Amino acid sequence: MRNFKLIVLLLSFFLMVTACQTVQEKTDKIVEQENKRLGKYIGQLSSELKIDLGNPDEDFKNEKGNQVLVYKTKKYGISCERKFEVDTNSVVIGFSSKGCF
Repeated sequence: MRNFKLIVLLLSFFLMVTACQTVQEKTDKIVEQENKRLGKYIGQLSSELKIDLGNPDEDFKNEKGNQVLVYKTKKYGISCERKFEVDTNSVVIGFSSKGCF
């Protein structure tokens, strides 16, 4: 009986670890696709970004003097925030995303 409990415990642990790895792999794949999709805006004018994504929810100047465009969405109750940094020539020079899956 004791061996049975140990086997069930080990099997449960194995299944839990495997499931977590699967979720992590799927999440990593989605993040990679998102970064690839958003990376196409690097080097483009901010007007192209606005054509595709619409007007930003927020915009402000950062400490470098560059404009930051912030796009916020919510899907399945999960908030997503994408920030694009735009230089003084209106060229997108960087981006970051938080909570986007």
